[in-house]
Amino acid sequence: MSHTESISKTPSHSHFCSPFSAIANSPPNTTMHTTTATLFPSSLILPFPRRPATAASRTFLAFPHRSTLRFFDSVRWHRKNGVRAQAMDDSSECGGGEDEEDDLVIEACMTRVLPSALSLQHGLEALRVELEELKREPPRCDSGLIRFEVAVPPCANALYSFCCQARSSAVFPQFYISNVSEESSLGSDSRDGFRAAFGIGSAVSINYPSSSYSSRWNTFRRFLLVDSLNITAYGFTNVSHDILSSIVKHEKGSFYFLIPQIELKEYDGFCSLSGTMAWCASTLCTFAEALHDYESSLFHARQYMSSPAGTFQNIIDSSLRALSIIEYEKMKVACLNTHLLASSEIVAGLVDMKYASTSYQFCLRLSSVISLGTNMFNLARETSFIAKSHANINALWASLIVEECCRLGLTYFCVAPGSRSSPLAVAASSHPHTTCIACFDERSLTFHAVGYARGSNVPAVVITTSGTAVSNLLPAVVEASQDFVPLLLLTADRPPELHETGANQAINQVNHFGSFVRFFFNLPAPTDHIPARMVLTTVGIAVNRATSPPLGPVHINCQFREPLDNSPEYWLPSCVDGLDSWISSTQPFTTYIPLHVSASVGISGSMLEIQELISSAKHGLLLIGAIHTDNEIWAALVLAQHLSWPVVADILSGVRIRKLWSSHHGFHERLIYVDHLDHILLSDAVNQWIKPDVVVQVGSKITSKRVSLMLEGCSPCSYIMVDQHPCRHDPSHVVTHRIQSTISQFADCILKVPLQRIGSKWSGFLDGLNAVVAREISSQIYSEKSLTEPHVAHELANVLSSYTALFLGNSMVIRDADMYSCGLVNLPATRSESTSPYQCIKVAGNRGASGIDGLLSTAIGFAVGCRKRVLCVLGDVSFLHDTNGLAILSLRMRRKPITIIVINNHGGAIFSFLPVAKRTDERILNEFFYYNHTISISNLCAAHGVLHFCTKTKAELQEALLLSQQSDSDCVIEVESSIDKNAAFHSFLRKHVGQVATQTFNFLSSPFITEVFQGNLSLGKIHGIKYLLYSAQLNAPPTSVSLNSSTISFCRQGFVLGISLEDGTVGYGEVAPLEANQEKMLAVEEQLRFILHALEGARISSCLPLLRGSFSSWIWTNIGVPPSSIMPSVRCGLEMAILNAFASRQSSSLLSVLHAPKDKVASCSHSGTRICALLDGEGAPVDVANAAYDLVHEGFCSLKLKVARRRDPVEDALVVQEIRKRVGPLVELRVDANRKWTYEQAMKFGSLVKGENLQYIEEPVQDEDDIIRFCEESSLPVALDETIDNIHGDVLVALGRFTHPGIVALVIKPSLVGGFENAAEIARWAHVQGKMAVVSAAFESSLSLSFYVQFAYYLDQQNVDITRALHKKLPAPVAHGLGTYRWLKEDVGTDMFKTSHNPCDGGVEASIYDADHLLRHFEINQRVILRSSSEAQGHTYVLNLETEDILYSVEVHEIGERCHDDTLLFLHGFLGTGRDWIPIMKALSGSARCISVNLPGHGKSKMQYHRVKGRAEENRISIRVIAAALCKLIDYVSPSKVTVVGYSMGGRIALYMALKFGAKLYGAIIISGSPGLKDATARKMRSAKDDARARSLASFGPKSFLESWYLGDLWSSFREHPSFEQTVERRLHQHQDYTSLAKALSDLSIGRQPSLWDELKHLKTSLLFIVGEKDTKFKKIMLDVCSNLREGVDPKEEMHEGIVVPDCGHAVHLENPLAVVSLARQFLTKLRKSNDLRQD
Repeated sequence: MSHTESISKTPSHSHFCSPFSAIANSPPNTTMHTTTATLFPSSLILPFPRRPATAASRTFLAFPHRSTLRFFDSVRWHRKNGVRAQAMDDSSECGGGEDEEDDLVIEACMTRVLPSALSLQHGLEALRVELEELKREPPRCDSGLIRFEVAVPPCANALYSFCCQARSSAVFPQFYISNVSEESSLGSDSRDGFRAAFGIGSAVSINYPSSSYSSRWNTFRRFLLVDSLNITAYGFTNVSHDILSSIVKHEKGSFYFLIPQIELKEYDGFCSLSGTMAWCASTLCTFAEALHDYESSLFHARQYMSSPAGTFQNIIDSSLRALSIIEYEKMKVACLNTHLLASSEIVAGLVDMKYASTSYQFCLRLSSVISLGTNMFNLARETSFIAKSHANINALWASLIVEECCRLGLTYFCVAPGSRSSPLAVAASSHPHTTCIACFDERSLTFHAVGYARGSNVPAVVITTSGTAVSNLLPAVVEASQDFVPLLLLTADRPPELHETGANQAINQVNHFGSFVRFFFNLPAPTDHIPARMVLTTVGIAVNRATSPPLGPVHINCQFREPLDNSPEYWLPSCVDGLDSWISSTQPFTTYIPLHVSASVGISGSMLEIQELISSAKHGLLLIGAIHTDNEIWAALVLAQHLSWPVVADILSGVRIRKLWSSHHGFHERLIYVDHLDHILLSDAVNQWIKPDVVVQVGSKITSKRVSLMLEGCSPCSYIMVDQHPCRHDPSHVVTHRIQSTISQFADCILKVPLQRIGSKWSGFLDGLNAVVAREISSQIYSEKSLTEPHVAHELANVLSSYTALFLGNSMVIRDADMYSCGLVNLPATRSESTSPYQCIKVAGNRGASGIDGLLSTAIGFAVGCRKRVLCVLGDVSFLHDTNGLAILSLRMRRKPITIIVINNHGGAIFSFLPVAKRTDERILNEFFYYNHTISISNLCAAHGVLHFCTKTKAELQEALLLSQQSDSDCVIEVESSIDKNAAFHSFLRKHVGQVATQTFNFLSSPFITEVFQGNLSLGKIHGIKYLLYSAQLNAPPTSVSLNSSTISFCRQGFVLGISLEDGTVGYGEVAPLEANQEKMLAVEEQLRFILHALEGARISSCLPLLRGSFSSWIWTNIGVPPSSIMPSVRCGLEMAILNAFASRQSSSLLSVLHAPKDKVASCSHSGTRICALLDGEGAPVDVANAAYDLVHEGFCSLKLKVARRRDPVEDALVVQEIRKRVGPLVELRVDANRKWTYEQAMKFGSLVKGENLQYIEEPVQDEDDIIRFCEESSLPVALDETIDNIHGDVLVALGRFTHPGIVALVIKPSLVGGFENAAEIARWAHVQGKMAVVSAAFESSLSLSFYVQFAYYLDQQNVDITRALHKKLPAPVAHGLGTYRWLKEDVGTDMFKTSHNPCDGGVEASIYDADHLLRHFEINQRVILRSSSEAQGHTYVLNLETEDILYSVEVHEIGERCHDDTLLFLHGFLGTGRDWIPIMKALSGSARCISVNLPGHGKSKMQYHRVKGRAEENRISIRVIAAALCKLIDYVSPSKVTVVGYSMGGRIALYMALKFGAKLYGAIIISGSPGLKDATARKMRSAKDDARARSLASFGPKSFLESWYLGDLWSSFREHPSFEQTVERRLHQHQDYTSLAKALSDLSIGRQPSLWDELKHLKTSLLFIVGEKDTKFKKIMLDVCSNLREGVDPKEEMHEGIVVPDCGHAVHLENPLAVVSLARQFLTKLRKSNDLRQD
């Protein structure tokens, strides 16, 4: 082989793209000469343009499609002191290159992530628009890198784009790289995230070594290490070239790296298209030149890049052959993610590729005639057809059929054994490009083929013998026909002379499948008298019909005479005449070319009508049915984003189960998914209301019958159905406009229409209903202790990812998944996901005919086709119906493992939901419908060698799923279920959720809510908020306080919180911590101060009274703190105040606000809440019994006795026995041990009171792990109290431990469990479990007690609803623990709490009317008020500080009284200002003086250097200088020491001050800070990166900089925070001088900060180190810091502490500020005590 060129040319440009380049369209003054040379094993001689002699001699040649070159010189590696280093060649023409001691420079970079594009062409257009914007506003810098990224559909194929490039292309290099490991046979496993990449042009590149030119390694490195996302440098190794001699040869260790200008990367679920341009006026080119070069590459990409339509193997074949690729095995390719290059150690590893992943398959085009590659011909097919090699005419025709199938892209053959089909089977199995699978069961085999086609969107070929074998295909053919799945059926048949003769296995196979196939052809028996071309055209038309709308199965009946083997038999060669061209190529004989008219050509009048309908819609609804391709899923998402209508997504849409990357905060908020419309429609009220005026349905039919009925009821409305097939899929006959197109084509038309956002009331109602119903479904599923079928469906989203797919069986399985699966799951985004908002899950099922046959086989075929790990869920009857599928499962085929969940309820559970179950004898149901089988699924699996798990509990299912996902083997997970229990739980869910939906709708549609509706379901804004501190006397100390305690207080302290709305209405709430010591009261007041500031002007959501997650969501959104960070009593008071404000504004009762149905209130036999009296157990048994008798005499029917206060439980038992004797057996008697007994003490007590008929013992044991044990051993009823008070995290998960029937009640104190929303959730759980929910007071005032009365009544009515839904006996009235009113001597209100007697039984109760009256007319009793809240007055001023030769003009914010002993100095991080700390400062201002400053370059602060004569170095802001200036500030603001609080950059300064200026500080709080970088090389690298960032800020402006800055992994948690966008917007406008800000970024880089690690051991100032739970990087730093600080220190003298704050990441003070407030206060208390000890 010989192939080389020599090129000489006049230089064309002053900058060059790539050292590997050639001019394709040579200008007139370019001459080209071709010579020959020999290719040696170690040398490959290739042509390269010669470099001009001098820069001065370069001229500019303007031609539109030029090949431009950019030269970089060699890198020479050497070792210095044992460390690899890089050095410049001495012969640098650029004049004295830098050596290894020179400063590292990294280029400024701007990265923009553009909105997702509908198609690759739309993505390229987006790049063009950004290019035009760059032309209008070019950057203000001489060097830099700009990168644009846009997510495009997954169909944008890198290999296809590479092969579509014109041979005469003028832009080089071009490359294709497969990033799939050579060991992977499936194409989905990839390293470094992406699967394949295609690139055009070179933004920047380097080659090593070069003997002729000096190195510019640092120039390349400054671009390689830019601070950008997803940049990959592609390196081609072991290839060296000499530009002057135009020789490329093999040289070990050599490489060529480039970053392409236009790049397309394939990921799972999406593709990323990017454009990159780089310039450097001194070494590369000017910006204008780089822009021109980039524009040429983009122009070329827009011409030749496109997404493939269907199979494109033919294009690959022809393109790769035309390229004449030189297979060069010694050449390797490496992919380097540039963001990983954080140190010179990694950079130095470029030569040996230590830090790069290598690809075994790639191609590099250097010019129009030169291409190098490795293993590329594995992608291209060579013709394998040799006509003369076939022994007989049968073999010839069979081979023609198989060969033509392969050329048309059909390479997967499903072969059923048989004699008559032998020629086809032999031909298929012998072909080098086919994959064949065999199974003895034709039915299972054909369903397998259906599954393959579903997964791959490419038809599978089924080969069967004649006779009934053909008939066995019918069920799968029907399914494929009904659901438009392409399939090619090749059925062997007897020749005509054997038909109708009684010949064996001879039946009439002509049109055997009737109308269920799109095409049928009865191929004659092979003969050499018929041209073989007929065979090829028959296959061609069949495949075309199968893959053209309407897609479906096609049937070719192949008649064969004997011999059926390869016995030689002469045939005339003339039958293959005219096939020479076909034989010599790999193209199909006939190419079918569809003509697609672009939407841009013009829009028809009909589509204009559709656009008008959509644009004028007021109540639009987007319905997404079943979708089979990733590209169409993508288009549906883009369409949904454009319409902004409520979206109803079917489970088979691929959109129903979706995961949102945190990098796309706000994306989901712009879409409203009504995932649970099916159960929302269980409400008759909603059914009557929901009337969309325009429905757009994309995708196929939907699963939910209720949704279908709703749509039927909406007629007449404009119903637009979009689907590719022309068939009438309209069983309800409601479609008014039928559009036959793909979703992508339809979306392309609609995207051209600007749309206004749809009415907020319509969307808001549906969003609110869905949120409540979704939470209720989840709550009830988790509340159910047993493993239920809805639970299986609900958990699917947690085990699925973009690397997996889901296959659902029919019957109840798919219905449960559609009704109960989770919709959205938030995920932390990594860099590769930054361009794509969603991770959609591909879901498939056989919904064409919706049968239960062949489902297992279909799922296995689906796994082969989609090339992903598949989770399959089937019912037991479906599984048993296709047990032969296990034979296919056990075959060793090229696919990933499959996990099969079998719901085994031992019969057909779906019939229990049908009307037949209500009207048919149980015996008939069991025998003819339910099919109660006893077949062992475990034994079936064992027979086929398949791993099997049997699960009966939720924990076992979770463990089995985890094991299956970690295993490389197939497995079956059997879920034990029961028809009766399953039917009962479904019935309860339907009834209960329907009630919740009705209540929610009634509330949202109430006149009051409708009247005040202001969009987004907002009631209005908070006009004012205040609190008052009270101290009210009690008649006796609370029972929670021991009489022997020295801290006995006869006063109850707390706060009254008042919230006023815009119309002047006020709602009051009480914040009363149970143990109100000074420290707790201080902590409560700090949170109240914070809330006062955070809620100023906040909007009140109308959904808050629903008490189903609405408060938690509102707190997170408006206060910006995790709901769990608010103290329980504070949240309780806040909810109470808001709900009372609701009632006050509505002029109604609280009970009405909580949407309790009025008819239930009116029909109740009494209108009050029963009260249980509280009895202190102190005193002699007789005295206590007499007190109990007095209470009963007053009318109390229920008593609770405090026990466990005596030395011996026997004494308490004696008291109980005496009380029972005194009051009789009818009085309910409860005892409360408050967790004070050991297990042994509790058992002793229990043994003595077994006969006393206790209603329950409250918290009998100290250890909650002993509660169940006590229930079982003592057989006494137990109630939980402190156990639920101490729950942290998911309440329902925690309560799941306590479903034991011995636990009969849950005592709920709203002020201890965190408010009424949490209390209601706990109560609902208790009611579902059949337990009592007892509302209990904690010695609060009448304000709280009146609220509790109505709240308890509301819960009792909810219990009635739940009990009825469960078809259980109505519960007895519950006496609630509100007897603490008897302790009140004084009250916070002017009216005292009132009780009354029930008119039926005379029992003591609290009247709902009286409670409502007190709340409506509540007035503050000023006699108990100690003080009221006052807004923490703050002021801002500018302070000029001078130190050394620096003038620091600092902006200072100050809050708090100067008389406070403690002073806190707050230091912000980069991009922040002192105002970031205002909420925290206001919270702490009651006990400390709080000061924050703007660091240099931030806000209005400035730092100036005086001119100093002889100063040579540039004036830099150093951490030392700032620390010194801050010490001056401390001297000015405080006469004593201060405690400094610093975040990130401010944290580093604070730590420096603690080490260097410890005399000025009491302590330091470091939030997400660091002592610096230990390694000098790492510091050099970091300072260079920060310099580049600073240049980016100055060059590209703040907006672009902020977009790039907050895309970093460090901010993944903060991006999920509701204040994120507001914070970024504030960052954009709060700084006056961005040049100074950029200087601060550079000068205060951690890379320029001296490392403080070695000095930590000398630290004498107390330190509190705070990091976020999700901040992995700084958690490790904190652990290292704490380890250093504790080294050699006595634990008793420990001064320092490290804290990990939950529910937040790096920006702890913004993500979880209340945690910072609490920790700061505790730290101050610790410092104060330490200081007092030192003074003593």
